[in-house]
Order: sequence, then structure tokens, then C-alpha cells
Amino acid sequence: MSKMIFGFHAVTARLRHEASTVEEIYVDTARHDQRMKDLLKAAAAVKVRVIQADDQRLSNMVGTRRHQGVVAKAGEVSLARNLDELLDAIDGPPLLLVLDGITDPHNLGACLRVADGAGAHAVIAPKDRAVGLNATAAKVASGAAESVPYITVTNLARTLRDLKDRGIWLIGTTEDAEQNLYQGDFTGPTALIMGSEGEGMRRLTTETCDFLVHIPMFGSVESLNVSVASGVCLFEARRQRIVKG
Repeated sequence: MSKMIFGFHAVTARLRHEASTVEEIYVDTARHDQRMKDLLKAAAAVKVRVIQADDQRLSNMVGTRRHQGVVAKAGEVSLARNLDELLDAIDGPPLLLVLDGITDPHNLGACLRVADGAGAHAVIAPKDRAVGLNATAAKVASGAAESVPYITVTNLARTLRDLKDRGIWLIGTTEDAEQNLYQGDFTGPTALIMGSEGEGMRRLTTETCDFLVHIPMFGSVESLNVSVASGVCLFEARRQRIVKG
């Protein structure tokens, strides 16, 4: 099934990683800057058809004016594999980010971006009551949607139990946790679980966790945006793994 992706980062990343899935690219006739020239050169190198379009047509195609003058029609990427295949292919202890009910595509895109930066092996989310990987999320991800597997599951609680059966520790995040982030051990097989923007983790998700941690706050704000919190936790996990060697 084809979908629209937009923005220079998202389209360039798709050309770089999965050029065979790009069917055609629509570009703004008014843009002739170096960034556009580089994109056109990349498209020509992999023989992707380029179609000239005006700003209004591009906006109508993706439902926003923040397309930067480039929209691509593309098929699904090969990263959309199932969880068992992904886990079987991981060399070393897995590091997974689980998003329990994230509904804002900007937050999802930012979470994918920090997951890529911290070297997480995948982002897992439920199919229902959560935002999908739409064009806005892909643009915010700035290419990470093409490099980090985003796996949606029908039953998150069952998936978490399956992860536990594989020896993966489930570490949930909640401001009510007794342990803080820096007291946790993320060096083994780990699935870090972040709750939704407003309500946090659902009750069943919380009960399934092996243990809970909170991010210590030292200023006046009580909490962090979910993507920022994901970055703080994932990079702490990566730091611990680097120190352990």
C-alpha cells in the first residue's frame, strides 16, 4: 500500500535506505535552491520519476503546508517485519522502546528520532488507541522512520508477556516509582515503556512491568514531554552499556 511522505529529511532518507519503494516524487516548481538540487540529483541517481507541482497541490496531497516543497509517493519499507523476526536477528541484549498509547504524531516522530540516536532496536506500540506512523510522524522523525523498525501489535499486554518469556526485562516509567532512573539497570535485555502524553501507562501495562523508575526532576516543572523523557531514558541505557563495555 502506497502512502505520502514529505519533507527533505524524510524523502531523502527513503531514497537513501529504500529507494526501490519510492514510486514518484512531487517537487515545488518555485524551489531552485541547493537543497532541492541535491534531492533531484539523488532521485535521478536511482531513476525515480520527478513531477513538478505547485505549493497548493503539494499541500492538498499531505494536508499541511509544512511539506518544504517535496512530497513522495512510496510503498511500505522492509522494516515493517514482525517482532519475533526482529528479536531473532538482534546481536547482543535488545534495547526496545514501548509506547503505550501515544496519540500525537509529533511525539511519535520525535520518539523514533531519539530511538535511532540511542541505538534502540525497535519501537513497539499498540494498533488501537495510538497514532499510526503517518506522514507527519515520518517528517518529524527526520529519517528515523526509515531506520528504526516501528512495530504495531494487536494486544500490547500479551506482547509484553511474550517479551518477558524471552528474558527481556520490562522497565516502566512513572513519576510514582520509588526507584529513580539512575538506580535502574539497563545493561541486560530491556524494554523501556513510556506511557501516553496525559495519562501515562495503562494499569495492565504497569502491572506487567518487572520494575518501575522515575526521572528525577530538579526544576519547577513536574514532568517532561514523552519524547524528551524517552531520550533521557534511552541514552541512560546506552551510557550504562558503554560503561559496561
